[in-house]
Amino acid sequence: MYEICIETHFSAAHHLRNYRGKCEFPHGHNWIVEVRVQCKMLDEVGIGIDFADVKKAANEILEHLDHRDLNQLPQFFQENPTSENIARHIYRALSGRLNDGTRRVSKVKVCETPGSGVYYWE
Repeated sequence: MYEICIETHFSAAHHLRNYRGKCEFPHGHNWIVEVRVQCKMLDEVGIGIDFADVKKAANEILEHLDHRDLNQLPQFFQENPTSENIARHIYRALSGRLNDGTRRVSKVKVCETPGSGVYYWE
């Protein structure tokens, strides 16, 4: 089994409803996203999945979050756009694009700041 990873980023604002503290107020982050994909096999070149393909799929999802107020997006109308919920959203969207029986998204990590983040996997 192989596990490849890519890192990418997006910038967005959010605030947390029903939270008392700094994060209850609108603020922004330069979010860092790490995607891990497990591959059972390598192709004839010796690649499990091309880094560029994973990064492209991730960035296509992140372009809908980039430079947005996350609280205004439908997926966050009912739940707070926390790192945890953002990681789950990205994980599920990427799994639908990349999982094919020989490879699967294993984890997504979302960091609000360097050193503070969350992993999500199923």
